[in-house]
Amino acid sequence: MSKIHHTAIVSPKAIIGENVSIAPFAVIYDDVEIGDNSSIGPHSVIYDGARIGKNVIIYQGASIAHVCQDLKFKPEPTICAVGDNTTIHEFVTLHRGSNETKRTLIGSNVLLMAYAHVAHDCVVGDNCILANGVQIGGFGEVDDWAIIGGCTPIHQFCKVGKHCMVGGAFRVVKDVPPFILAGEEPLKYAGLNSIGLRRRGFTPQQIDNIKKAYHIIYDSGLNVSQAKEKIAAEMSGSSEAQEILSFLNRCKRGIIGKLGA
Repeated sequence: MSKIHHTAIVSPKAIIGENVSIAPFAVIYDDVEIGDNSSIGPHSVIYDGARIGKNVIIYQGASIAHVCQDLKFKPEPTICAVGDNTTIHEFVTLHRGSNETKRTLIGSNVLLMAYAHVAHDCVVGDNCILANGVQIGGFGEVDDWAIIGGCTPIHQFCKVGKHCMVGGAFRVVKDVPPFILAGEEPLKYAGLNSIGLRRRGFTPQQIDNIKKAYHIIYDSGLNVSQAKEKIAAEMSGSSEAQEILSFLNRCKRGIIGKLGA
């Protein structure tokens, strides 16, 4: 049985799962779905289009599925979906999709720290961490297991690859390929996220494959198109290299350069 404080305003049209806790002065709109065992903090607002999974914790003052800040947006049903076991800290703002994709997606097991913002049409993968004050512009993509340092703005349409770690307060204005560390201003490739990869079970051979691929990209003197051809020809048996190639093939804004180059 769900526990709803008497000062909360909950639409009778909202779909509320079992054992959901809704704190004082929370507001739940009509077109909302909240999964079992989730917790909605005080003064948070869950707007139309919110699709919240199971075991989600939302702290005070968060704003989920508010209308997107896109001047071209014309009101119509769109969603903001949050996966299971995700934690959303105080004053996080998540906007629902625009008319273009109609959805903003936050994965499972994600940690969104205080004051983070995820704009319309973004996709944040599973097991990501967005530290305090991270700001992601429209259509941004953050792939699984990425960690974004505090107060980092991510330009609209930019992509951050799997298992990346981006330092705090550095602007992301180009795409950040998977498995790497990124820092400095302007943002640069600063080596592999080796510690993170080892913690997640990557073998020495897999890490060596990643290192070889980035040597081709950043140290061989080839342009990105030529580097992609060389990786495809020489590293077809490496799933890590294929992940890097897949990311490069999705890039629209170009990738970050190398530290010291």
